[in-house]
Amino acid sequence: MIPVTRSSMPAFQEYCEAIKPMWESRWLSNRGAIHREFEGRLKDYLGVPNVALFANGHVAMEVAIQTSGIRGEVITTPFTHISTSHAIIRNGLTPVFCDINEVDLTIDENRLEALITPRTSAIVATHVYGYVCHVEAIQRIADQYGLTVIYDAAHAFGETIHGVGIGNYGDAAMFSTHATKVFHTIEGGVVSFRDAERFRAIDNITNFGFTGNDTIGYIGTNARMNEFEAAMGICNLRHIEDEIAKRKQAATRYTERLTGVKGIRLIEPQPGVTYNYAYYPVIFDGYRRNREEILSLLAEHDMIARRYFYPSVDSAECYGNAYPAEKTPVSHYFADRVLTLPLYADLTPQEADAVCDIILG
Repeated sequence: MIPVTRSSMPAFQEYCEAIKPMWESRWLSNRGAIHREFEGRLKDYLGVPNVALFANGHVAMEVAIQTSGIRGEVITTPFTHISTSHAIIRNGLTPVFCDINEVDLTIDENRLEALITPRTSAIVATHVYGYVCHVEAIQRIADQYGLTVIYDAAHAFGETIHGVGIGNYGDAAMFSTHATKVFHTIEGGVVSFRDAERFRAIDNITNFGFTGNDTIGYIGTNARMNEFEAAMGICNLRHIEDEIAKRKQAATRYTERLTGVKGIRLIEPQPGVTYNYAYYPVIFDGYRRNREEILSLLAEHDMIARRYFYPSVDSAECYGNAYPAEKTPVSHYFADRVLTLPLYADLTPQEADAVCDIILG
């Protein structure tokens, strides 16, 4: 079987050496030495001034939003994982969905201003498949209207724009380090942020809201990354560039095989962006087989692809009929046509060829 993704892993002995100190210290959680070491290494790798570590990416986004102090309405994208909008709603905020652009499927900054009201306090946008939002244009709008900007960078770990780490854009950025991601800590999340004073409560909120041994200053949650996860992060960070290079080989083979095929569209690389090859999205638009037929055909050959993102999150059942599809037609259009192909570091170019053979056969 060729799965849609497969976790990268360090050598078994390397991980054993990383966790060995815990058998002496018995310090397994609550920001131990390994946690602190991992924080420092992450700041260096991401090129950001501040990071906070979390048990998972979703709670990282929830806490980033909570700590930022935003209120009222938040403009966000419907073409994302449901986690993004859930994090907004679970903070008592109202999501306002802005449609996406047709080029790289990120939030359409040209539609933002029309959605701003006196209740708007923030923009929460997603870097989709590692294709980054148009950050400069978004920041100009945010500055003009006094809005906070938070990025869901779950797909963009380690990426840069003209040499600047992606975690430096906006007021904060959330990276998922789930086992399925380019870089993982088994389960986990990271928030990078510029203004340490603004986000000073982030560690307190992550730890039930405790501000001292006997004082609870915030309504918090339990979102701490444990030492085993931090140790996996330290190990995987040593190999991240090699893992990305291997992913690039498989992605390059897909591009060689699928470029120029009538009815198949690939998203073009963005100038100045260094990619992590997190996903390989293919848009089936007028191809002789539609997306659902390709998905089924691959499955018959034990090749697992994924409809990602599907459905457009503004049509999720849990939101009822609050968000009419006609307000975000581009998101719905691509949600019905995008298929992400198998992609992981161990996927060989030959296996990528096999996937393409089925699609093109």
